[in-house]
Amino acid sequence: MPDQPYTAEDLRVEAARQMKTAVEAPDFVGISEQMQWTPIPSRPDDHWDDLDETQFDTAQRAIDGLIIGAADLSKWAVNLGADGLQPISGNLNIRDQAGADRVRLHFAFAPDMDQATRKAVIDQVADVIRHYS
Repeated sequence: MPDQPYTAEDLRVEAARQMKTAVEAPDFVGISEQMQWTPIPSRPDDHWDDLDETQFDTAQRAIDGLIIGAADLSKWAVNLGADGLQPISGNLNIRDQAGADRVRLHFAFAPDMDQATRKAVIDQVADVIRHYS
């Protein structure tokens, strides 16, 4: 019998399942509570709770909708962390002629990979996509 009755993959799958469950049905009241005393990113001198009741309610409902509609990246996020990779803030967007996003690629790199190599990888991927599109 093995020392432990589960694999590293079992742990990753369960972590992803729990992460997904945590955001699948957000606590509507909890959203409101977390908005309290939090600055509005585009207006750092103003806080969400400085809004009037209608504005606050509208924002709270919109945030709830964004959370519910968010893509499930739990398995991806768990695997990135387990593998020691760190996502970068930027991404590569491929748009149609009307300017609508059709494909979005996100990148994650080992923390010790230098910026020049990261940029070269992204540039090479973009070149391949341009070549075949």
